Amino acid sequence: MNKIWNRLFLEERPSIGLSFFRIFVALTVGLHVIPSFFHLDDNYLSGAFKTFNTDFFPIWFINGVQQSPDWLVIAFVVGFYVTWFFFLIGLFAQISCVLMTACCYYFYALNCFHIGTLSWDILLVTLFLMCISPYHGDYFSIDALRRADIDAYQKPRPFFTQRLLQLQIASTFFFTGLYKITGEGNWITGNPIYYLMNYPTQGVTKNFLLKEWMAVHPHFCHIVGLMIVCTEMSLPFFLFYPKTRRAAIVLGLCWHALLVLTLDVPAIFFFLFPAQLLLFIHPQAIVDWINVKRRINEQSPRAKVIYDGSCGFCRSSVRALEVMDLFKKLEYVPGDQSLKEMRLELPDGKNYGGFYAFRRLTWILPMLYVMVPIVYFPGAGIVGPLVYGWIARHRYLFPVFYACKMGDCVR
Repeated sequence: MNKIWNRLFLEERPSIGLSFFRIFVALTVGLHVIPSFFHLDDNYLSGAFKTFNTDFFPIWFINGVQQSPDWLVIAFVVGFYVTWFFFLIGLFAQISCVLMTACCYYFYALNCFHIGTLSWDILLVTLFLMCISPYHGDYFSIDALRRADIDAYQKPRPFFTQRLLQLQIASTFFFTGLYKITGEGNWITGNPIYYLMNYPTQGVTKNFLLKEWMAVHPHFCHIVGLMIVCTEMSLPFFLFYPKTRRAAIVLGLCWHALLVLTLDVPAIFFFLFPAQLLLFIHPQAIVDWINVKRRINEQSPRAKVIYDGSCGFCRSSVRALEVMDLFKKLEYVPGDQSLKEMRLELPDGKNYGGFYAFRRLTWILPMLYVMVPIVYFPGAGIVGPLVYGWIARHRYLFPVFYACKMGDCVR
């Protein structure tokens, strides 16, 4: 029994999948909560119409939150924005997750009318699981850059949190299917899909391609309903069985794509659940695939990053590039002190310097992909070189990463 427990929950595996999942959790939370801030007067301040979820919160907690003055509500709004952004970029990832989650619980207790749905309850459970894990900032995060650990993507970590997240999505599928045959409106004896095609409540179904055809074919709608129940109840078993896992992940992704295309579902179905399905991919398989790519690129002509080798800030910046260089697409060449800006030489002979070198790097390094819209935003070609030039001229004044202070960045 101990061996099974250790294998299922305590075995150490790389946390790169959990780090990737953190981004989608942050996006889902933001899409749930931030729109509710657009009308604070109507949603959260003292004059708002409010409803409370007494099944989720104890009465004493709700009564205490309702005593909040408006300035405290606004303070929580600011706190949410800060901690949410930190969690998104992975800066002090676990602490920011705890504080952001506390803000979410506060707003839910303050007024559940706008965000109090079943999907929101599921998201709060996910957030709780993320709060207990210190490993979702191992990669795809500012924390990874601060630690300057180039092996962070493959560092073994306890698999406990990721296993609980797998159980969460699997049980969600299973009990959703079970409710369809045990609750009101039994999907075996009834035909709810046909009802949705003909008499939908506003904001439930979309006008997809086959909707009108399905509205006049009740038998087909009934078959679709039975297929939905079978899929939801069997998918958890297929996900945990190694020989069917890959097909089950693909089926689950297609399943959520169909939901998004046909029904007006919350953001959790678009961002959170598909990413959670990807947690069933064995982390070591991801790392092995990355290492194969790294070995191939190391044996091929690579772009060269030329930098001031005598500058601690420059060395720490290169160390950060090495952390972000997941597939080993770059080669790092220290130059002399007279080098005024970083240079990037591509294998095809093209040469970039300063801001334009950094802009080209956003297409090479996965962790910089999010910067592409920013560095190509209208006017970035004017402002970017000015900002880069100022930093380059004052680079000796900037602090370096902890790893560089310890001498790990010296070449």
